[in-house]
Amino acid sequence: MLRIIIFLLIVFSNLFISVNAQENTNTFSPVDWVNPLMGTDSDHSLSNGNTYPAIAMPWGMNFWTPQTGKMGDGWAYTYDATRIKGFKQTHQPSPWMNDYGQFSIMPVTGSLRFLEEDRQSWFSHKSEIVTPYYYSVYLADHNVTTEITPTERAARFRFTFPKTDSAFVVIDAFDKGSYIKILPKQKMILGYTTKNSGGVPENFKNYFVLAFDKEFEISKTFSGSALSNELEMESDHSGAVIGFKTKKGEIINVRVASSFISYEQAKLNLGEIGNLDFDAIKKKGKNAWNKELSRIKVEGGTEDQSRTFYSCLYRSLLFPRKFFEFDKDGKVVHYSPYNGEVLPGYMYTDTGFWDTFRSLFPFLNLMYPKQLGQMQEGLSNAYKESGWLPEWASPGLRNTMVGNNSASVVAEAYLKSGDAYTYDIENLYQALLHGANNEGPMTAVGRVGVEYYNRLGYVPYDVQINENAARTLEYAYDDFAIYQLGKALNKPKKVIEVYKKRSLNYKNLFDPETKLMRGKNKDGEFMSPFNPFKWGDAFTEGNSWHYSWSVFHDMQGLVDLMGGKDVFISQLDNVFDLPPIFDDSYYGGVIHEIREMQIANMGQYAHGNQPIQHMAYLYNYVGQPWKSQYWVREILDRMYFPTPDGYCGDEDNGQTSAWYVFSAMGFYPVAPATDQYVLGAPLFKKVTLQLENGNNIIINALENNSNNRYIGSLRCNDKLYAKNWLSHSELMKGVILDFNMVAEPNIKRGIKASDFPYSLSTSE
Repeated sequence: MLRIIIFLLIVFSNLFISVNAQENTNTFSPVDWVNPLMGTDSDHSLSNGNTYPAIAMPWGMNFWTPQTGKMGDGWAYTYDATRIKGFKQTHQPSPWMNDYGQFSIMPVTGSLRFLEEDRQSWFSHKSEIVTPYYYSVYLADHNVTTEITPTERAARFRFTFPKTDSAFVVIDAFDKGSYIKILPKQKMILGYTTKNSGGVPENFKNYFVLAFDKEFEISKTFSGSALSNELEMESDHSGAVIGFKTKKGEIINVRVASSFISYEQAKLNLGEIGNLDFDAIKKKGKNAWNKELSRIKVEGGTEDQSRTFYSCLYRSLLFPRKFFEFDKDGKVVHYSPYNGEVLPGYMYTDTGFWDTFRSLFPFLNLMYPKQLGQMQEGLSNAYKESGWLPEWASPGLRNTMVGNNSASVVAEAYLKSGDAYTYDIENLYQALLHGANNEGPMTAVGRVGVEYYNRLGYVPYDVQINENAARTLEYAYDDFAIYQLGKALNKPKKVIEVYKKRSLNYKNLFDPETKLMRGKNKDGEFMSPFNPFKWGDAFTEGNSWHYSWSVFHDMQGLVDLMGGKDVFISQLDNVFDLPPIFDDSYYGGVIHEIREMQIANMGQYAHGNQPIQHMAYLYNYVGQPWKSQYWVREILDRMYFPTPDGYCGDEDNGQTSAWYVFSAMGFYPVAPATDQYVLGAPLFKKVTLQLENGNNIIINALENNSNNRYIGSLRCNDKLYAKNWLSHSELMKGVILDFNMVAEPNIKRGIKASDFPYSLSTSE
């Protein structure tokens, strides 16, 4: 009998363990794989991402970050720093663009210290908890633990103080014009900051409100370094200090919100917190991130691969950020960063299309088209309010980078979603025509050199327009995007044929002698002397070896110019085989992008910058897809890690992250304004994509491992599939892709011209 009882106990025990193991297995929380510190070990001379830990909601209007850099420093948080100066509300898209609308909060104990250098505290990563939805750190000099959990436009802070009669909280509204007011009876502080880095109207302000749950025993303001007993301060650099007596372990809670519209709107935005306590907001934030991240489930990779994937996916869901709010009636309104008015409708900002048209926006088109529909409405509003589409918005028009790549962003969204989302596509089409045929109010808006481009078919090298070859190549692809959109909208053939013809302007810069793209003078002669290893000059943050592949829409046309497939393949091989030599004379020194190429040990391939990021996929256009499979896996394995030095250059608003996400799934949008993705090979054994329309894409690669990186065969919905590309429209119907991964290249698959991806020269 005893044996039977023991046997039954063992059975039930094992059953209990099995059930619980099943429950744990079924609990999918991808946010736990995210490392917001990935890419933070960077500085201006070498970028391993140039990121900061963004404590935020997906596409949230406000981010929060611990501040280790000085006020106004674009490198707000760096992993090698040892002291924290405050906890900053930030809207910074990159250190090169810097910040706007920022202010900070800092707990202090002991003597009343409010200046950055005085109030800062030592901290350790060992006592730092960093997730997208929650941040905690121990401030050693003050014996205070700070915790933050955000909503889209508000946040909760929780400060755990020691026993002291000298506990303080400093609110720093920063310099360049700020205001603060203490309301002791309401336990509130109001203020605004105007600090920005450009791209704002004259009336720009970020209004903020802080609500505490403890009475103030000390209330002071400061202007610069001067402390005052006044409860209100308006100056170049304003701030406030409030003080308390605290017991050991006493928690002071602060609710914070801001608005670009008014104090009243900031108080409305505080309603995002409502009556929810800190832990409830934290849980809500975790659920929000898991909802978005769970749309893609990867299985069968290493721990590092999974951490890298979800860390990159997190970065792909931050920008462009929401720049709209909800008024008292729940209607969507925004402060216009273009004309300074408060207007109805959506607005998004903080993205540079030169970077993000390549893979971030294609990723949003695939996985988050509803969100992208709002972004398109925001672009339509931007055109109404400024007369131009932004090419780099932060928050309004910024004068940086080249190209007219809003054309790709606008065209792709409509080509892939059509009328599924409500926005004024006709207004956007007119915006594209306007931008394509006019110089803007700054060189990064519209098309600088447009008169030359439209008349000669290129922007000349010798007319004092910098980066002219890069502009020509990007304008040509942008013209293709306009042509594609015009066709989809049934515009007159006479009109759209102009853009089709201009999309072939890339041919005007091809040098048959070097078989590379080369700047050309206005008399039709190529610029001389020519050094294909020279960075900048005719190109943008790269050299001719990088930009010669910027013919996204007509790779067969480029193959023909080079003299056929063999020469094209040889030139592709050269990119990886050449030594990483460079000429930095245009810049007068080694810029960080050059250094990142030099140290990567991948020849002239410079994955740390955008112009060449599609290049590894181009073997698919000439019948050697196995080389794409090899090199994409090399880049995935060698250039990305879930660590503070985990990127190989600037992360750039989700672009470099979205490259990883796409490539790990096994395909990439070489030409976004087409229906096609070009194949690489998946990194994981299984990937499941839950599309917004309810369909699923299931990618199986059961034999996948570090040795089996090549596609032996591919079945699409159980039918053998030989092509080197996938159709967006077919993927959206739901599909099962079964990859047979092998250790040796299959040199018989994908070698026919009918297997090659889209090229304008052969498709029409």
